[in-house]
Amino acid sequence: MEKFLEFRERYPLFRYNAYHIEETNNTITFRYDFEIVGLAQFHPTWTIDKQHVKYFDENDEIIQKLIFSIGMVELSSYWKITCSPAVEIHAGAIDDTQLAWWKKQYFLGLQEFFYTNHITVSIDDFMYIKALGSSFADTKGTRALSGCMIPIGGGKDSAVTTELCKQLDMKRCAYIINTRKATQDTVDIGGFDEKDVIKVKRTLDANMLECNKKGFLNGHTPFSALVAFSSSLFAYMNDLRYVVLSNEDSANESTVAGTQINHQYSKSFQFEQDFHEYEKAYIDSGVYYFSLLRGWSEFQIAEHFAKYPQYHEAFRSCNVGSKADIWCGSCPKCLFVYFILMPFLSDDELHSVFRKNLLEDQALIQTMEQLIGYQSEKPFECVGSRSEVNTAICMKIAALEKEGKALPLLLRRYQTLPQYESYRNQKNPYAHYFNQENLIPDIFLPLVKEG
Repeated sequence: MEKFLEFRERYPLFRYNAYHIEETNNTITFRYDFEIVGLAQFHPTWTIDKQHVKYFDENDEIIQKLIFSIGMVELSSYWKITCSPAVEIHAGAIDDTQLAWWKKQYFLGLQEFFYTNHITVSIDDFMYIKALGSSFADTKGTRALSGCMIPIGGGKDSAVTTELCKQLDMKRCAYIINTRKATQDTVDIGGFDEKDVIKVKRTLDANMLECNKKGFLNGHTPFSALVAFSSSLFAYMNDLRYVVLSNEDSANESTVAGTQINHQYSKSFQFEQDFHEYEKAYIDSGVYYFSLLRGWSEFQIAEHFAKYPQYHEAFRSCNVGSKADIWCGSCPKCLFVYFILMPFLSDDELHSVFRKNLLEDQALIQTMEQLIGYQSEKPFECVGSRSEVNTAICMKIAALEKEGKALPLLLRRYQTLPQYESYRNQKNPYAHYFNQENLIPDIFLPLVKEG
């Protein structure tokens, strides 16, 4: 809190000055101009090859608004360096209702950042936003949209969505931000033609990384909000009707029990609804953004993923090992994925994925206690709900005991905790689970809903 107050006093003003569209023969780049007055300027970029673009008119109002909105999300990554109390928007014109919408998204999307930096603020006083920009172009394109775009992250969820969407007679494209081996492997295994893989490159400004080294504030920002606005833009530029996300019902659960602090806020249904309403009211591109897996839990997604062995060696969700394209085997994400797949894959199959038995790693006991809710705070990772982790563990214990096999270290520890007594005799709550609170279009519903 001390740093927060100090930096706000020293650097009271943050500006979103402009965005620029730069074209070459082969690429289109959006460059953003941010400034912490008195400290530094920042120029992050988004670049797409023209081979991945069917339509682009920089005077199209929809394109202008979506490019501007990507900047509004990017803003939070640079604002958080000093948390300047005043924010001026010079890059475009937005009204007071829109400013209130953005302020809400920043406040909820930065809850983890505030929590981990011991910052206490209210939605009223953490930021004061003023819009000073001019209006956008008033030329609005008319596009005939069809088909779908599937954002690919390289994990099990987008693989499941990819396979489900094969059942539809519909053009499918994949969308990747900053390609890595796991995302490329997923689209290859998923059968996408390379011409239907829309790849963009997002860069962070080096000045932000320098500020981090110098001890300025740092922490989590809502990345999935970038996916929302950018996927809508690139879907519109490729005449695609649907953006088909893979966010599940479990993303709605708070990371710190009893609070609104949620590492996955921008994957939550609340954000999805808010985005829908904002996009329709203020952009109206005709692109429909929704999560196909919103009715399911992570438990159900794992059950479906287990049916697609072609992905098992390729998928990756470990942030620690992402650059090396490995599962580190020591982080909360690795342990969660191990747990949630246990009821559906054999020990040998799990070992072929993770290259070790995570259940015998004593260093992961505390992580297990966080995942099951023995501790109030879950790890700040994209992990499932406490209930489904407990369900998966109890199913594994029951299976091992039925086979007369000894329990590994973590499962023996689990049996000493109150969660074991609470969940051991419960019926599987996810056998026919489907959350009706979703935005899934009728044409997609049969893919995920029984009957």
